[in-house]
Formats: sequence, C-alpha cells, structure tokens
Amino acid sequence: MTEETQLAIIGAGPGGYTAAFLAADLGLRVTLIDEAPRPGGVCLYRGCMPSKALLHAAKVVTDARAAAAWGVSFGDPTIDVARLRAWKDDVVAKLTGGLALLSRQRKVAFVQGRASFEDAHTLRVTPTGDDAADGVRTIAFEHAIVATGSRPARPASLALDDSRVLDSTRALDLDRVPASLLVVGGGYIGLELGTVYAALGSAVTIVELTGSLLPGADPDLVRVVARRIAGTVHAVHLKTAVNRLAACPDGIDVTLEPAGAAVRTERFDQVLVAVGRTPNSDLPGLVERTRVELDARGFIRVDAQRRAAEPSIFAVGDVAGEPMLAHKAFAEARVAVDTITGNAASFAPRAVPAVVFTDPEVAWCGLTETGAAASGQRVAVARFPWGASGRALTLDRPEGVTKLVLEPESGRVLGVGLVGTGAGELIAEGVVAVEKGLTAADLADVIHPHPTVSETLAEAAEVFFGRSTHVYRPKRR
Repeated sequence: MTEETQLAIIGAGPGGYTAAFLAADLGLRVTLIDEAPRPGGVCLYRGCMPSKALLHAAKVVTDARAAAAWGVSFGDPTIDVARLRAWKDDVVAKLTGGLALLSRQRKVAFVQGRASFEDAHTLRVTPTGDDAADGVRTIAFEHAIVATGSRPARPASLALDDSRVLDSTRALDLDRVPASLLVVGGGYIGLELGTVYAALGSAVTIVELTGSLLPGADPDLVRVVARRIAGTVHAVHLKTAVNRLAACPDGIDVTLEPAGAAVRTERFDQVLVAVGRTPNSDLPGLVERTRVELDARGFIRVDAQRRAAEPSIFAVGDVAGEPMLAHKAFAEARVAVDTITGNAASFAPRAVPAVVFTDPEVAWCGLTETGAAASGQRVAVARFPWGASGRALTLDRPEGVTKLVLEPESGRVLGVGLVGTGAGELIAEGVVAVEKGLTAADLADVIHPHPTVSETLAEAAEVFFGRSTHVYRPKRR
C-alpha cells in the first residue's frame, strides 16, 4: 500500500524537525523520516549538543585550575570519564526525547528508516528501527524537503582503518582520554574537540595546513584564541601537511611535512581527523530519478526559496550549502515551509552568525574585515579591548576584543566580530544591528547594563566617534 502525505521530510535534524513542526502548525499532514529513533539529527546526537556539554565540562576544569590565582584552590580535578560520558548522553537523551514529544503533540508521523526517491513525488523507506520487520514503505508526497545534513570528511590520505583514528563523531563518544592526541585540522571542530581533550588531560598537538588557526576568520580575533590555545595544548604546527598515517602496536605513526622543513614522523596514541564535513546528498534516486542537481561539492542546488531544480523538492541545512550551521538550517526550513504553504518568503540574510566555542569563544557576523579587504570595499573598523572592561577584569578574562566593521560615512554596522568569554552569547546583538541596518550611533545610544561585557559593543561604537569613556582614542580628522 502507498501512504500519502502532503509534506515528506527526509532528515530530522535542526532543519528537518523545524520544517516538520512549522508545517504541522500550519495544518499540513507531515511525515518526518530519519534513521535515528528520535528527531535530533547530527546536531543533537553527534555534534552541537554533545560537544557543548563536553566543552562546558572542560571550562569548569580550566576555571577550577585558574582559580588558584585568585586565592581559591580546589585541588587537582579528577576525571571520571564514564560518568562524564553518561552525563553528556543524558543531555542528548533529554533533548531528543523532548523533540519526540513535540512530534507526537503536533501529530507529525515519524518514520524511522532510510529513504530513497522513486520519482519526484514518491519515496521508498526501508525501516531501520524496531519495526524493520514490517518491510519497505512507499510514501507519496506533494512536496518533499531534503534535510539530511552532513558527515565528517575523510581525505584518502588519512583513511586508515584503525579504531585509534577518530572523526568528530567518534571523538564525542569519549571512549577514553588518550595520553597523546593529534588533531588534524585547525578549524572550529578541531579546536573545540582539542580543547576538550586537553582539559581532560591529553597532550594535544594541532596540525593545520594553512598559516593560521580558524582559516577565514579575521586574524585579530584568531590571535587571541591562538595565544590561549598555545598555553593549553602540547603543540600547534601551522603550514604543516599530514601525509600518511600508519598503525603500530603502541600508537599511530604520523608523517608530518612542515612547509620549508624536513619531513618527520611522530607517534600518537590517537588521531582525530577534523578537516571539514561533506553533505549527505547521496540519497538513492535523488539525482537519478528527479531533476535535482548537485554542485561540484555535492550540495543540492537551490534557489532563494530553497527549492531544487525539481519543483516539488526543497533542501535545507548542511545539504543545501555553506555555512553548515544549525541556525542557518532553522531559518531555511521556515522559508521552505512558507513557500510550500503559499506565503512569500526568501532566504537572503545579511548576517548568519558563526561561533567557535573554544575558550575564549570567537564569534562574528556580517562583513568581516578580511572579506572587505578581499573585495576592495572601504570600511572603518572600531575596536574595544576587553582589558578596558571592568566586567572582563572581574572575570580575570581581559584578553577579549569587540570589533565593529562600519560604513565609513554613515557608520552603518556591516559586521561585528568578538573574541572573549561568552562571545557566542553577545553576537546576537551584532546580528540584529547588521540585519536591521543600525548605525554606530544606534549602538552607542542604547543604554547597556554595567558592569557587563555586552557594553563593549556600545564602547566600540563610541571608539568610532572618538569619545569612548574607557579608551582614549580620538577620532582622526
């Protein structure tokens, strides 16, 4: 028998469940399909949430050690890996359980299974859960949204079949804390997980092919977190390629090739490969039996409404292109559902915030200083150092910086960059400023609570005018 639904959604991650819940709220019959037993996707099961739980634990350990400088001593922390892993898993279970409850409350039909396309209006779903014995299901749909997310990339040169070679998913399982860990890749995934393992006791070495950690982020923001990381990990090697992994009885031998230096081999207990992610666009029949097109990197080509080349099929989230961020998937899902239900919608944000949850955190949105330089766009940059922030000093974290990228004549906020403790919470004000076309005068005029690090946004705006209370930087005439 063929089941019928108005909207079929493949993938129950942030984009998928957001689309399902909104569509159900708007009165559509919705079927949500995922291989996991509950909604949540990579973000909840193997990404955002478990990593942030472990990062919180790592920060507690780090703060406990730092407190000795203030006259508060706790002694050396002891790490119960099994208990920490269980707490992390409990967080995931609560979140996915909550989504399952919301699905039932909205009467979303949740199907645990693996989907393939028969044509532009038909899916075949092979059950993967407890009801696998029920056999393949056929689902006819009016519209479909592909929200299948992404998976860790693994270059062929680093593809060693050994349990000691981890990707981000395996690293989050926290099977054990190795004595030494090599992190291949100095992007946000590598730095976040490297931070966790270093705090838990691993001697972490980070290797990055380019000349900077967090490639693409503004150098002045990166320098702050790079200094901090250099003091917590064993080593950081930039402009260094990893050419080969080889298994041996007591570790993994890694061949490193630094730019302009001799090739050498080092041995590590474990290796984490964190060199990016690749979209899960390889659904059977998606390209072969519909008009859906993929670009050179495997992302589904979509228009501003998130509609693919096949009019009945939409795509949101990681599978629909960069940036591969959960909050971008939330927004895309709403655009797709609005379009399907006949409401005018378009995905055209001025600012999609990015946050790296290292310690300190790095966050930015809108136009970056690096991006402006690359495009030749003339901008004004106003910076406020957190060393002049009373609140940052009371937290013993004065290393931060708040930066505004502004249109020189009008002072309109084009971009915001932050590095410092809690930067991820502060960037939302920057997103509002960019999206709503606010100016430096608007930020400066808003009364911010004192003492907080949030007031550094207003202080940075005052720097632009040369009248910051806590930093003497007269405006150039």
